[in-house]
Amino acid sequence: MISIRPGTRADIPQAFALVMELAVYELAADQVSNSAEQMADDGFGANPLFGMLVAEDSETQKIVGLALYYFRYSTWKGKRLYLEDIIVTEDFRGYGIGKLLLDATIEQAHKTHCTGMMWQVLDWNKPAIGFYEQFGTRFDDGWTNCHLDF
Repeated sequence: MISIRPGTRADIPQAFALVMELAVYELAADQVSNSAEQMADDGFGANPLFGMLVAEDSETQKIVGLALYYFRYSTWKGKRLYLEDIIVTEDFRGYGIGKLLLDATIEQAHKTHCTGMMWQVLDWNKPAIGFYEQFGTRFDDGWTNCHLDF
């Protein structure tokens, strides 16, 4: 049985392991500069920067998935929930856990009075694109991601 619940500081080691699993899947493990310690401080310190929902396997008490989000503000749309990542560990993919996490994240956006949600998906990640299409997702054309790293 899988349950979805808000993440806690104690979940960070398992959550960070999922982050690393995703980085390996995306062939970008060498690009991860975050750490479990930093993630714990950023998410559960004095001024939390993100929220996290976790999918927990009640049989093993292991975190098998997560949705990490934060809020952003659009001058045109107002308060928006930005879904940074949904990650489900490989052994648990295909069982509807991603849908449970996305549904719970949508519910969180409604509860916190957001006008909508945003996220990104890699153009080569066809399974993820197909998953998001089930929800009626609109995919934008004409926008280029910009980054400034320090």
